[in-house]
Amino acid sequence: MMRILSASLSGATGRSTGSRCSFGTLPRDASSLVLVSSVASRRTHSSTRFAMMAAAAASSVLSGATMQGTSVSAFQPTSIGSTRSFVGGRAPVVNRRLSCSSRYGELLRRLSGTSSCVKTHPFVAFTPEKHFTTATTAQQESTHEYPGIQTDEERQMTKDALQIISAAIESVNPTTAIENCVLKDPAGFVLKDPTLSSRTITYHRSDYDEVLIVSFGKASSAMALTTADIVRTAMPNVTLSGIAVVKDDHATDEEATLLPTRYNITIREASHPIPDSRSIEAASEILDRVEAAGERTLVVCCISGGGSALFCAPRHPLILSDIAETNRCLLSSGMSIDNMNVIRKRLELGKGGRLAAAAYPATVVALVLSDIVGDPLDLIASGPTVPDPSSWDDAVKLVGNYGLGRGGEYELPSAVLDVLDSGVKGELEGTPGDEHPAFSTKRSLEDSSMLTGTVLIGNNELAVTSAATEAERSGYNAIMLGSTVEGEARDVAGVYTSLAEQLSKQRTSPGQTFALAKLPAALIAGGETTVTLGPSSGKGGRNQEIGLVAALHLKNKGLRDIVVASAGTDGTDGPTDAAGAVVDGGTIDRVEHMNGGTVKGVEALEKHDAYTFFDSVGSTGESTSIYPLIRTGPTGTNVADVCVVLVK
Repeated sequence: MMRILSASLSGATGRSTGSRCSFGTLPRDASSLVLVSSVASRRTHSSTRFAMMAAAAASSVLSGATMQGTSVSAFQPTSIGSTRSFVGGRAPVVNRRLSCSSRYGELLRRLSGTSSCVKTHPFVAFTPEKHFTTATTAQQESTHEYPGIQTDEERQMTKDALQIISAAIESVNPTTAIENCVLKDPAGFVLKDPTLSSRTITYHRSDYDEVLIVSFGKASSAMALTTADIVRTAMPNVTLSGIAVVKDDHATDEEATLLPTRYNITIREASHPIPDSRSIEAASEILDRVEAAGERTLVVCCISGGGSALFCAPRHPLILSDIAETNRCLLSSGMSIDNMNVIRKRLELGKGGRLAAAAYPATVVALVLSDIVGDPLDLIASGPTVPDPSSWDDAVKLVGNYGLGRGGEYELPSAVLDVLDSGVKGELEGTPGDEHPAFSTKRSLEDSSMLTGTVLIGNNELAVTSAATEAERSGYNAIMLGSTVEGEARDVAGVYTSLAEQLSKQRTSPGQTFALAKLPAALIAGGETTVTLGPSSGKGGRNQEIGLVAALHLKNKGLRDIVVASAGTDGTDGPTDAAGAVVDGGTIDRVEHMNGGTVKGVEALEKHDAYTFFDSVGSTGESTSIYPLIRTGPTGTNVADVCVVLVK
């Protein structure tokens, strides 16, 4: 197969008009491609996922967050449901030995006091003066009253909410996810499919001379290191090598050292969410390596959210700026991520099953951490190891339906439209379907396993289940609202606060007949929401917007002893350094008091400027527990967002 790649970066900054982004599915590659544009009449900005960190116990308490609640009366359709249960509906055992992964070890060290951070909350490495209530600050607050001061219950609930989020993220950290699914067995590389409890696949050591690990996505370095550890134990005599494509600065020092020196796995850094020339070079290297693989090679692909941007190989004659501009047009059109990927798969060489096809006749097994609502394997990182059920005709139909054609409101680059036209005419090769030999069974009569297998090892359902389990451990009656929540962030926040208000009525009417849960209650939800931006939008993300709306609603309704925490599991929410926010009914008043009224909650919501509002307390220098932003740094995983609503 001949591959022609182009890496021109010209025109990579395009503009987006009237965009509505389904961040829930953002492979996060796509949704993350949203750029804030001062020219757009409406912009969409992506708030990424959630923040993770698992350390063990902590002492100081993290304080409230902020939000504001303008009237959110007209709810758009919101999906609150559950995906299929993960491993029989039970959260797998979480590996608490965080030191096994340097990423989590580093975060643990930051939390345990070897950095400037105080060992308090086991989830977030906050600076103590902004994030924790010490005995001293508690005394200060008791003698220096100010609007919205947290109640004792809210302080504890804030701490509980962050602990619950911590448990959710820890359950889907790459090391835990892989070790729960890949068994160390003398027979070889043994994989237990968590979605099918009875399915176990064994890749016998005697069948392979070489194992090639290719890993891309935000969790790629951690996934590659854990997989390499297991392969070296299970198949000690095979040749082991590989490539891990990571987002800039996302590989820990340990991963950067051990992968190349111990396992001969090269680390390549690239840009996310907007791919750059390094993404193309890394993708080309991966395709070259898998094309050279033979029948006695086992190719292990480790795929996580962000993989589409980090593994990017435009097909000839397209260049990188065509891909970037296409993503902006798709996002602006309001197209869902599944439809976006129908088009995007046709524009790159490794997507839509083409990585598996390139590896044929080698055996391919893909371990996937899902960052897309509903876990469609053909859409995560654009399905590089999954047969593509869509066609050129499907892609062209979508172009017409969404105004992406010539002269349309969201016209795609001319070169892209030419490629799609050529594909429909049969002049270009399409993506491989089920009939491709790469997706057939092995030739040996003793082995009926698939030549290419793709297994889901972690998803939002697992994170939400683990969060509910932790909430119960903390004394709450947990209710799972599902892991497929989508819709406009402010509308979803309105639903959450309405449910919380209804639950709180038990305080005055304890005999309520149809209560969703008895108090104290915890509502747990996962998925990805959308933020539709206007022409003068500020800075924030979908989780921060949920926090801001919830805080405003709680304030307007006079509701206290309710805490809402929402965060992205990857530690990033929109183009900010925060993963999300944690708020209560006093957050708005506290923040406005601390910033001297310079930034108002209602005004911040109108401009989608939640980050500026929440962060405005930092300029006062006052030591207090009101800081609402959740900051974790890169978590090394990515399974969309988790929201926790606690009511006492």
